[in-house]
Amino acid sequence: MTERKTKRRTNDYGLHKQFIGILYETQPQPLRAKDTLHRPPHCVVGQCSVETLGSIFLPTSRQASCNYGIGVDGRVGMYVEEKNRSWCSSSSANDQRAITIECASDTTEPYAFKDVVYQKLITLCVDICKRNGKKKLLWLGDKDKTLSYESKSDEMVLTVHRWFANKSCPGNWMYARMGDLAEKVTAQLGGSADTPTVTTQLYRVRKTWSDSKSQKGAYKILSNAKKCADANPGYSVFDVNGVNIYTSKTIAAEVPFLVKVSISDLNIRKGPGTDYAKTGKFTGKGVFTIVEVKSGKGSTAGWGRLKSGAGWISLDYAAKIK
Repeated sequence: MTERKTKRRTNDYGLHKQFIGILYETQPQPLRAKDTLHRPPHCVVGQCSVETLGSIFLPTSRQASCNYGIGVDGRVGMYVEEKNRSWCSSSSANDQRAITIECASDTTEPYAFKDVVYQKLITLCVDICKRNGKKKLLWLGDKDKTLSYESKSDEMVLTVHRWFANKSCPGNWMYARMGDLAEKVTAQLGGSADTPTVTTQLYRVRKTWSDSKSQKGAYKILSNAKKCADANPGYSVFDVNGVNIYTSKTIAAEVPFLVKVSISDLNIRKGPGTDYAKTGKFTGKGVFTIVEVKSGKGSTAGWGRLKSGAGWISLDYAAKIK
């Protein structure tokens, strides 16, 4: 999408599929290459049918989808095949390895499910686990513990939408039953109901995993490690196995510097990316001082923060003055 004032239609993100049909005995689908370890149930906020849910997700402008939906009568719809990721939990990383399920619910907190919906959720989870060779569904009840837990080959782990966005989803009714869901699914799979011991791992901030001398710190809390990486351009966060799980969005650049804008309608945004709101103002043509550069959605060259404090502009439309 251009950062100029003229609007263009946003391309399909490739995550949405047309409503495929009503099903319960779900057809086997291969796992995505990155595996589907997490399965978050969601509340629809509406006692709707699977047809209605499918029509909600059909327009690409909705920018939302799920793998499965359970309607008010307990029927199941598949909207995105398991081999493809849905756009459901406000976290790309979570969605990439998740099988997501939307459930018909009341429209107000605690967003309760009808019993037929909850029972079908259990049955659907059992079906998914069986087809993917899983014998145990886990609910660890904590975001940091869950995201740092290394699941075994026969385990799946539950996550919830509220961990990744300022939302109640899946609602307090379902949230209070996450442990019950895990226990009942595991029991039907014949697995052990014992909750695994989760050891606290340290997240290390380094330039590369092999460059231990560059380490800025080791953190128990992932969000703190990310803040450290953001404050140090060129640094990343690594887990206990040396896997890069986060790279700073700050681009290493000598600031401040001047840029020349040759168009009159370059948007100014509230943050570094098209996923941040526009301020409603434009730079106009001229020369501007950039005091910080970050990578972000919608710009190849990155985003520059204006010295004036007005906001951020796409550097794709600004020429650096040497």
